[in-house]
Amino acid sequence: MSRLIAPHGGQLTPCLLAVDEVERAERLDEAVHLPRVILSELNLADLEMLAVGALSPLLGYQCQAEYEAVLETGRLLSGLAWTIPITLAVDAALAQSLRVGQRVALAERLADGAEDVLAVLHLREVFAYDKAREAQAVFRTTDAAHPGVARLMQQGEVLLAGPVEVLRLPRRAYAEFPDIRYTPAQTRAIFAERGWRRVVGFQTRNPIHRAHEYIQKTALEVMDGLLLHPLVGETKGDDLPAVVRVASYRAILAAHYPQERVLLAAFPAAMRYAGPKEAVFHAIARQNYGCSHFIVGRDHAGVGSYYGSYDAHHIFDDYAPQELAITPLFFEHTFYCRRCGQVASLKTCPHPREDHVVLSGTQVRHMLAQGQPLPEEFTRPEVSAILMAHAQGTWTA
Repeated sequence: MSRLIAPHGGQLTPCLLAVDEVERAERLDEAVHLPRVILSELNLADLEMLAVGALSPLLGYQCQAEYEAVLETGRLLSGLAWTIPITLAVDAALAQSLRVGQRVALAERLADGAEDVLAVLHLREVFAYDKAREAQAVFRTTDAAHPGVARLMQQGEVLLAGPVEVLRLPRRAYAEFPDIRYTPAQTRAIFAERGWRRVVGFQTRNPIHRAHEYIQKTALEVMDGLLLHPLVGETKGDDLPAVVRVASYRAILAAHYPQERVLLAAFPAAMRYAGPKEAVFHAIARQNYGCSHFIVGRDHAGVGSYYGSYDAHHIFDDYAPQELAITPLFFEHTFYCRRCGQVASLKTCPHPREDHVVLSGTQVRHMLAQGQPLPEEFTRPEVSAILMAHAQGTWTA
């Protein structure tokens, strides 16, 4: 384990309480009687990330000084790189009913209306914040058409801060992808057992097409192993459901990748669509999972036209090498070139665009809805079949 890259800040800081089940039950019984905050989908994802140590070195929701430091400098108060504030927003009325020093229960509302207490927040601060300022700092826009900005503008006006003790994980952590929902400690143990030291992480919220496959396998040529780490938290409504995407990953890995050199693991984060800021955030989280390298592609974590194609590459220049232990691997836009007869990039292909097989999301959705398999130059048949079945309503998990 000592041969793996250290977690961000030096050690993992999981917030899931390490107690026996008797004490856990006692604490849950106590927490039921505390003032309560119902967590949003984003909050639930953040809580799971805090619980398992994926957000190390954070121990809870950031105080005002730390929040300001992240927005202004892209760093924690300690100086460690950090680009996205981890906060808990509530409405003003609820905030007024709370007092600093209090313990507050954090709960998940279930489909039947019941409320499941998950954690206890030790309330250290309550403070107002400027949503427009945060939007500009994190998303580089205040446009409400941006999904991350829209979510920010809809949340409460006051932030609660303090360390959290997680008593149990959200229901989805046990129900969704339990066989691949590894914690950072678990991925690190697997890497160590396999003898991996140089591990490259790949973030995705889309099915793997040939360009992704090319990038991953190019990196794998010089790495010990690949962590294929699809995000399974909340995404925008027109993104493919995580269950469909994960099925496509399993299919392509089984047919076209060396099993002993790839680990598929679910990444419980929610998408923020923060582009460059989220690229750094994703890299830091993957360092916590044990990755020494992280692939940053074109328009990483982008949406619409809010970010330049390679802004997610350029932001890493804002940090000195010693500030980020994980090494980013930057890849250009890749595509299948008919004249090259293979996947290539603008760095390696001399041919004009009309020779490139590139499909937009709209084209892909139209073809699938019409029952047309996607070109094999674009994606593998195993993936195309799953996507087509989903588009036509015939796919089952």
